[in-house]
Parts: sequence; structure tokens; C-alpha cells
Amino acid sequence: MCKDCGCSLTRHDHDHLGAHAHSHEHSHDHSHTHEHSNQELHTNPQLNDKKTLSVIHKILDKNDIEAGHNRAHFEAHNITAFNIMSSPGSGKTTLLENLKEYTQLNYAVIEGDLETSRDADRLIAKGITAYQIQTGSACHLDAFMVHGALHHLPLEGLDICFVENVGNLVCPASYDVGTHKNIVLLSVPEGDDKIEKYPVMFRRADVVFITKCDLLPYFDFKMDEARAQLKKLNPATQIIEVSIKDGDSMQAVAAWLKDNIRGAQ
Repeated sequence: MCKDCGCSLTRHDHDHLGAHAHSHEHSHDHSHTHEHSNQELHTNPQLNDKKTLSVIHKILDKNDIEAGHNRAHFEAHNITAFNIMSSPGSGKTTLLENLKEYTQLNYAVIEGDLETSRDADRLIAKGITAYQIQTGSACHLDAFMVHGALHHLPLEGLDICFVENVGNLVCPASYDVGTHKNIVLLSVPEGDDKIEKYPVMFRRADVVFITKCDLLPYFDFKMDEARAQLKKLNPATQIIEVSIKDGDSMQAVAAWLKDNIRGAQ
């Protein structure tokens, strides 16, 4: 649950509790919802209130129901969905752009960003089907947003649908969007310390791609320490070192995806 920004207490999420729970027009404007001082918004004292916590649980419950609906929709089309999460600039879109050269699997992408359609435009320019969700000020995608996007994607013939979440190492980890697996990226320039600083995200990862490994000679990134931290937090997670400039590492990404699509086991 996002207890830092209070995003789940905005009109965007309260709308899910009302009669229009399936509306896909989302508002995330704090100023329209809470008339608090800047200090109050920063500290979010209302998060300690029992009534507020009850509302939060209802929000997440409704999100989880919608996530299950999304998963069933993917499965009805024999599609495996992957939620890709990371901080901004870790290389999510670049990875998806280049992946096409290394796999025969057909995939589409649901893109999540606060503003612009730049990432979707980049993918479409590469011949990859993509649909952009502009969240406004929302720091994560939720199941309702993804449900709306599914109506804009041609699903027939797809093997994979990637949900590229909003760049953020906190909030996206708390929201099930209806995917089957979680992919988390950590780039070398970010530093190996991010794993312990943002443990919830890495505990949720089925695989961690450590990206931009071609930059290892130029940054003080301790790969052994990163692997040890990841295994301590999440012993089951897999770890793949990746550089889009290294074909072998991209082949390893493609192989992991092939091994983890529905029916592969």
C-alpha cells in the first residue's frame, strides 16, 4: 500500500468504491480530494485512522477482483502477461524495443506513464503493438487501467502481453494488475543499494534483470553484493545480467520468457 504519497486515498480510487467502479476515466488530483496543508499531505496522518485503513482494504479488494478478471481474459486468449516494474530510466522500453530481434514470440505492450505517449510511439515505430495509458499524477497502474487498455489491443495471436508499469520502485509492487509474473529491472547506474532500500518490489519479483551491464566498468556496482541481497530477500527469484549490446544476454532474456509462458512447463 502506498503510505508515502497517499495515492490510494484520491478520488481515482474512491471512484472504484462507488457505482462507477468500472469507469476507466481516472482522476488522481490530490487537490480535488483532500483539503489538507502541505505538511499534512506529506505526513499522511489519516493513514493511521481505522476508517481510512478500511477504505484502503476495500480499494485493494476491488482491484484484486478486477485483476482476476484481467488474468482470466489473458488466459482465455492463451496469453501470458508480465508486469515489468522498475525505477525511471532503467531500460524497460529499450529492452522491449530490442527483444523483438531475439524471440519468435508475438508480444504486445501496455505502457504506463504520467504523461505523453513517447514510449508507446517508440515501440510502434519498431513494429510492436502498443497502447499507452497516461495516468496523470498516478504513480502506478492498477487493474482497472489495464482492463481498459485491453479493449484497445488486438489479442488474437499474441503469446505475451507486457504491462510496462509507471517508473517507480514503490507503489507498483502493491497493485496486482492481472499479470502472471513480475519482472523487475535494476540498472547498473542506480547502484546495488536499491535492493535493500526498496525490498517490497524485489520480494515480488519472479525475475530480476540487472540492466546496462555494459556500464559496469564505469560504476561502483557490486554484482556479487546485489545477488546476495536479492537472494536474501527473495530466494526463489532468478537473476539475469543484461545489456542490449550483448546478444547472449538478450538471448537469456528471451529464453527465460519462453520458459515462463503458459504451457511451457
